[in-house]
Amino acid sequence: MTRLVRDCADTSGAITWRAVGSTSKQGYPQMRMAVAGTVQLVCQRCLQPFAYEIDSATTLMLGESDAHADEIEEIVDDETIDVIVGTRSMNLMDLIEDEALLALPQAPKHDVCPDTALLDAVKSEKKSPFDALKELKKS
Repeated sequence: MTRLVRDCADTSGAITWRAVGSTSKQGYPQMRMAVAGTVQLVCQRCLQPFAYEIDSATTLMLGESDAHADEIEEIVDDETIDVIVGTRSMNLMDLIEDEALLALPQAPKHDVCPDTALLDAVKSEKKSPFDALKELKKS
């Protein structure tokens, strides 16, 4: 899962997945897919790695072409089901990786950062540009 690794702090962690194929009530091929596990992400606040739990499930309906997928989407009219173009020879691991990537937060952060000393030091060193103007005005 090279795309997933690019978004992670390191390669530790594990992902489990399950995919079950079936036919929908309307007669279209569908797949129920679940992805779970733990990956290491970098906190956007403190820049330290942390374990993030992935737990995601989705139902995919498969259309033969873009037009067929659009037609299925109109007929099914269910926001919880994603309709994609699929074939018997499609790569299942790409779909699993897509689901794991979609489960990641846009801006990963600890609930409470463990050590904010570095962040606090940067904040205390930062001077306001208005302080420099104040000094010029005094001169």
